[in-house]
Amino acid sequence: MPLTFTLDPAITPALRDGVVDLWTEVSNAGGAVGFVPPVSREEIRPELVKHLVAMAEGRARLLVGHDTAGEVAATAFLTFNTHRLMRHWLWLYTVMVHPRHQGRGYGRDLLAAAADAARGLDGITAIRLTCRGGLGLERFYGGCGYKEVGRVPGAIRVADGDDRDDITMLLSLV
Repeated sequence: MPLTFTLDPAITPALRDGVVDLWTEVSNAGGAVGFVPPVSREEIRPELVKHLVAMAEGRARLLVGHDTAGEVAATAFLTFNTHRLMRHWLWLYTVMVHPRHQGRGYGRDLLAAAADAARGLDGITAIRLTCRGGLGLERFYGGCGYKEVGRVPGAIRVADGDDRDDITMLLSLV
């Protein structure tokens, strides 16, 4: 069954907990979403609070995918640029699909829903995101229409002796 996507859902305690749980599960499964396993809910919660503050200030929007049981199964944050010369594109952050749902096309569905949401925002003509090298993520995003537009070798230190490229991807919406 496909996920049901909602842009700007009501921020309830259940939603907050669902996003923290998702972020924890994705991180501990090796997902490249800002942490290295093992990570706890308590370590992730402050990062979610930063996203929620950006939403409250109108700088970000939340896209959530719920599974048929109503559980948070996928997320992405659409974050606006504040620079006056870059307001025509936005960043996509914290793109996640729960490990139990991976391999079903839900990642592609999430990216398509994010692109649809961005197209509905006044003046937005492109989406940028960054991904961690060494995991094949650039191939996944490429298969979803994104193009690699930049790479900084070794910019992400996962562990001592394990530096990864920081890869910038772009999706044109026009």
